[in-house]
Order: sequence, then structure tokens, then C-alpha cells
Amino acid sequence: AIVLALAGLAMLFLFANALAAMLALLTILIYAALYTPLKRWSPLNTLVGAVCGAIPPMIGWAGASGSLDAGAWVLGALLFVWQIPHFLALAWVYRGEYARGRFAMLPAVDRDGSLTGRIVLLTSLMLVPLTLTATLLGLAGWIYTLGALALGLWLLSRGVRLFAQRTDANARRVFVASIIYLSLVLALMVIDR
Repeated sequence: AIVLALAGLAMLFLFANALAAMLALLTILIYAALYTPLKRWSPLNTLVGAVCGAIPPMIGWAGASGSLDAGAWVLGALLFVWQIPHFLALAWVYRGEYARGRFAMLPAVDRDGSLTGRIVLLTSLMLVPLTLTATLLGLAGWIYTLGALALGLWLLSRGVRLFAQRTDANARRVFVASIIYLSLVLALMVIDR
């Protein structure tokens, strides 16, 4: 793992730029030094892990542009917030396995799921205005805006259902919807540039 990490960092430094390489190093350090050990100690591990998942599109932006302007931060924020309902839904389905493995995922310690449901609902709601900032910044046009709004409301409806009825089936629906949501929102952003 160390050899591959160093090789990847060297490639980013040589073929992209130092900023992209530094962001990749930051991701590796957060993942290895914070996120991985935190999984045993605190449900906040999901937030730290979301940082690791938010940085890669910023690495790509930095590699292509040499900077981290507002567009990079919007993409990073989108990936950060998206990961919360995505991973909490998955962790709800596997909460028993996480508990047996002594991982402190929120659904493993939130026995009735009320906090998990509220966080999934809140973060799904947050995605709606967040995706619209891409239009305000000129990253995408009105086709993207309408599509992102429809997709955001669809994902939100799945979050509402999980909030109201915390079942494995509803959690799976949020999880699957989150994958479709992110894929289509990013595709729309590329298409309607």
C-alpha cells in the first residue's frame, strides 16, 4: 500500500501538479491516521471518511486547473454531503454486523435509528440547494438545474420514507437511490456545461 501510495503521489506530482499531489497525500493521511482508527471509537468516523471521499474530485480539479476555485469546493461539498445518507443507509442495513465487529457506526449505536433517520433526512435535504450552487457559479446550465432538482427531491423522498419507517428495505432504497442520484447529477453537470 505504501509503495502504491508513493507511486500515485509521484505520478500526480510529475504529470499533474504539486497541489493535486498534496491533496492526495492529505487524503491518504486522513484515511489512514484518522478515519480507519476512528471506526472503532466514534460514529463521527463517517464524517471523517466523507472528507476522504470529498477530496478526490478536488484533486481532479486541481490537476486540471492548478487551483482550487469555487467549482472545486462545490464538487467537494457535494461529495461530502452525499456520502452521509449513502453510508448511513448502508450502515443501517448492516448495523448488526458493524455492532458484532465492534465498529462504532452510527446505526450500530443508535438502536432505534431515530438519529440515523434524522441525519439521512437532513443531509438529503441539504443536497437540494447544494447542487443548485453549481448553476449559480456557472458550472452547469438549466437542464442540469432542473435535473438536479428533480433528482434531489427524489432522493429526499427516499430519506423521508426512511425517517418515517426505519426498515432495512427503506435503507436499501436510500442507498440505491444515492448511487443513481450522484451518477446522474454528475453526468448532467458534464452534459450541461
